[in-house]
Amino acid sequence: MGVEGAYAGGRPVYFVDGSRTPFLKARGTPGPFHAADLAVAAGKALLARSPFEPGALDEVVFGCIIPSADEANIARIIALRLGCGKAVPAWTVQRNCGSGMQAIDCAAQDIAHGRADLVLAGGTEAMSQAPVLLNDAMVKVLADLAKARSPWAKLKVLARLRPGHFVPVISLLRGLTDPISGLNMGQTAEGLASAFGINRERMDAFAVESHRRLARAQDEGRLEELTPLYGGDGTLYDRDEGLRRDASLPALAKLKPAFEPPHGLVTAGNSAQITDGAACLLLASRAAVRKYGLKVLGRLEDCQWAGLEPSQMGLGPVHAMAPIMERQRLATADVDYWEINEAFATQVLACTEAWQSGPYCRKELGLEAPFQAIDPDRLNVDGGAVALGHPVGCSGARIVLHLLHVLGRNRARLGMASLCIGGGQGGAMLIRGAEGIEGLEGEGHG
Repeated sequence: MGVEGAYAGGRPVYFVDGSRTPFLKARGTPGPFHAADLAVAAGKALLARSPFEPGALDEVVFGCIIPSADEANIARIIALRLGCGKAVPAWTVQRNCGSGMQAIDCAAQDIAHGRADLVLAGGTEAMSQAPVLLNDAMVKVLADLAKARSPWAKLKVLARLRPGHFVPVISLLRGLTDPISGLNMGQTAEGLASAFGINRERMDAFAVESHRRLARAQDEGRLEELTPLYGGDGTLYDRDEGLRRDASLPALAKLKPAFEPPHGLVTAGNSAQITDGAACLLLASRAAVRKYGLKVLGRLEDCQWAGLEPSQMGLGPVHAMAPIMERQRLATADVDYWEINEAFATQVLACTEAWQSGPYCRKELGLEAPFQAIDPDRLNVDGGAVALGHPVGCSGARIVLHLLHVLGRNRARLGMASLCIGGGQGGAMLIRGAEGIEGLEGEGHG
């Protein structure tokens, strides 16, 4: 007989706490924090209220896509700056937009299989700090210049310089373009809009609602996981900066297409914002929960990674969630709350259409019948990346962390967190809220 709540064929894995920074909007210049700074800020707040020393952690795992040149194996830098000590190993994972969720999965597997009892996992990204690079032609000139021995030889190399040598490579734009399909992420969203007949008004209405829900969450104190940041100049950052309280259909309708001008439908207003931020969670075994008397926020029930055509990458959540639903024998109504990362408004809308489409589910997922529709009032209840922003290495951890709070706040039992992943993948996690966990009485269960 299997262990109740076992993960990945091993021991149960519990979420016991989590923290994230405010998401700071990129404004065209490097932001005030590097990726490691953001993760350390989130981690310090979390560890400061934990009943154990940082050195009690068995490992630290973080996702990050574009660390700076000074942040190689950024997880190790984070661990050392958090005071975990030299004996606590740390490693970094990279699965594009799913990196923060991948870090959680890696940590959970180590706990499930007895290699760890207490792990800090999460994701961090400072997209505003993405480097501007030299192009290949300029690199060749510099290499030849380094080889030249005489002043005359150096002058001959420098004489080859032309205006084109000084054209920079914007690494962020390159990173958001799929090298296989040749499409940037916005163009894949345009493709989904066409495939599912999603018009501009519907996209913009989704975006307005995302801002409205985030505003309400801020006003009602629903973002319990957020911890403030303090800049080196003393500036306080205590709110997500992407929120537009004045977002409206007329205002969004004025925006021009961002990726397929002049006739495209996807704009900056109905897309996720380029943002800096970090989120982290503490994962624990049953033994660690008992040893430290930890409060349990929830339990990780299942996880799935899926691949699909890169040009259709936005449908990744459907491909990742469906196997979990089948494996766990769940219907849509069995899941109380859903978080699907809002890379684009049209991408989430396309996922909800594919989810309930008989032809799509039969042809692409091999299912006999589609799923029932996801209730919009149960999906991204406090807004999503269209309003918050999408720090790519962080978002997978952010949606899991927030889903745990949504489940706890509503005394709900099951939640699903999912996101699309550039390159044609999807990731999903099924979370059981504390309300649905048995057998932890007297151990901080709440």
